[in-house]
Amino acid sequence: MKKRVIKIFGAVGICLILAGPVYAQDMRALQIEAVKKKAAFLDKANQEKERAVKEAGASGQSISVNRKALKTAIKRLKQKKENLKEQKRKLEASLKMLSAREKELLVKVEEIEGAVMELVGFIRINARDLDGLLRQSLQSAFVPNRENLLEPIMSKADFPGMDDIRAMVDLFFDEIIRSGEVRIVKGRFVNRSGEEISGDILALGNFSAAYRIPGETGFLLYSDKSQRLFALSKLASRRLAKKIKNYMDGESEDVPIDISSGAALRQLTHRLSLAEQIPKGGPIIWPIIGVAALALLIILERIIYLIRKNINIDRFLGALRGYASHQQWDKCAALCKENRKKPIPKVFLAGINNRSMSREDLESVLQEAILNEIPKLERFLSTLGMLAAIAPLLGLLGTVTGMINTFHVITYYGTGDPRMMSGGISEALVTTMLGLTVAIPIMLCHTLLSGKVENIIAQMEENAVAFVNTIFKMREQK
Repeated sequence: MKKRVIKIFGAVGICLILAGPVYAQDMRALQIEAVKKKAAFLDKANQEKERAVKEAGASGQSISVNRKALKTAIKRLKQKKENLKEQKRKLEASLKMLSAREKELLVKVEEIEGAVMELVGFIRINARDLDGLLRQSLQSAFVPNRENLLEPIMSKADFPGMDDIRAMVDLFFDEIIRSGEVRIVKGRFVNRSGEEISGDILALGNFSAAYRIPGETGFLLYSDKSQRLFALSKLASRRLAKKIKNYMDGESEDVPIDISSGAALRQLTHRLSLAEQIPKGGPIIWPIIGVAALALLIILERIIYLIRKNINIDRFLGALRGYASHQQWDKCAALCKENRKKPIPKVFLAGINNRSMSREDLESVLQEAILNEIPKLERFLSTLGMLAAIAPLLGLLGTVTGMINTFHVITYYGTGDPRMMSGGISEALVTTMLGLTVAIPIMLCHTLLSGKVENIIAQMEENAVAFVNTIFKMREQK
């Protein structure tokens, strides 16, 4: 307010100063007018002062009220500041605790992540193992492409979920169940001609499988690359085929099984029979075969001869003693003549015809008769023993010649290709095998035939002595 009054007076003064030179003659009028104006200005200034005082009072009251409010607000803000400081302190403490907790949790997270990655790796390893197991399993021929369910687990781009793990576990248990079953199913397989056909398949777990089609029964092999069953190129023997057929028809409780999962069956396709191996033995094979043929003829001749010379000795001696006890020598001679082609009756006939001789002479006659029969009984036995000794020697000779051929091949071509040496080695082994195969039965037959001949000779000697004793006992009784 004071400033406004000063401004008014200042403006009036300036006007008077400026108007002085112009209106000098009317100075008095102007002073009167100025006094009036001054009075008016003073009134106006007083009014404005009063108004300003009133406004100042109102403003002071307002300021006082606002000051109290500000003090209250300041106090409240200070309190709030203290509260915020306390809250900040608590938050800082909580932040420290949370930071420490965060570090602990990060360590645990790393441990858990490591455990999870290890578990995932373990699951993927097991999935790969299961995939290999399923591909090699014979059951995959009946459920093809079932290992495709394991691809999400084995893929590094995908994280295996519980559904994938459950699928893997289901596959594993399905394989366990199927591999423990023996069942007959209708299925498709590749036959020996290379055509895919349908037939009855006997699945024996994961070990082996067999098939039956009209006119043919055999074994099946599983190929893990194509996941198909292939008929064995070589048919099973009649005995095995009959067992498979009877089992599939429910007529038998046992069935042949290859526990090596096809390895033994594959050997059947590479196994050569004796007739197939003989041509691989070289030229020495034919003398061995000749020895075997000659020995066979001798054995057959000796068996037939000994069968024809065999006699029921107990019945013959019983009848002969009955006639001799009554001194019916004519009947004794007739009985011996009926069997004169057999050695024991011929010996007794010689003794009956010379029964009146002394003991020494009679024993000599009987011994002569026995010696006369021995060469007939032992005929060709020495030859048979010689053949039994020659056969393995010929086999050994074939072995030597085969090894010589092998060393010749090594000399010219080295040892880089084993197939080039296989011919000589095969010749060496086949001749030895055939020589032993021929010699062993010949030796066995020679031993049996020799034993039979010795038994017959022993019977002749024993009965000859008994006959002499009987003759002289009867003489003493007279």
